[in-house]
Amino acid sequence: MSHQQSSHEPQSDSDLIAEVLEQTKPTDADEQPTEASGAGAAVTVEALQEQLEQAQQQAAANLDKAIRTMAEMENLKKRVQKDLDDERKYGLAKFAKELLSVLDSLELGLQAATGDSPEIVKLREGSELTIKQFESVFAKFNIETVDPIGQVFNPELHQAMVMQPSATAQPNTVLNVFQKGYVLNGRLLRPAMVVVAKADDKPADSAKIDEQA
Repeated sequence: MSHQQSSHEPQSDSDLIAEVLEQTKPTDADEQPTEASGAGAAVTVEALQEQLEQAQQQAAANLDKAIRTMAEMENLKKRVQKDLDDERKYGLAKFAKELLSVLDSLELGLQAATGDSPEIVKLREGSELTIKQFESVFAKFNIETVDPIGQVFNPELHQAMVMQPSATAQPNTVLNVFQKGYVLNGRLLRPAMVVVAKADDKPADSAKIDEQA
């Protein structure tokens, strides 16, 4: 009985204070997690900053790639549109060239159809009508004739077959056309075959007179 009473005797105030202080005193084990958590937080911030920089670099690379892709697509679109326009404008070039040979034959036949007999007259009238129909069709599809008599020789549209002296025409002008040329929407189908004027050669006697003078 006396033993139980001694075990339940109230502690003094000083003993209680000492016990509380002992319990609340930090230990080495309590301090280490705090230091470790601070280092971990620092490492996490640095990792996040590095990830952010990498993400920004990747975003810039993706943006540059997207801009380049858009530019390439725009250029491809322009090339395709140009090809379509060219095909629409010049798709008839081969067919038109074949028609030119037929037209040439008609014109040669018309030049050869001389005489006043009824058959010749009918042949000439038929050829003239057919040539007019050709010209109408050519105009519809923007095929223009190059017939440069009296014009200055243009190597882009004319092909010089002969250089001929002329006392009346200016040098480098077209005196005669062997075969007319044609252009389709501004593009040359066939050059005009022409005779080009050159300066008139002075006779030998004239040259001697000029020297004596």
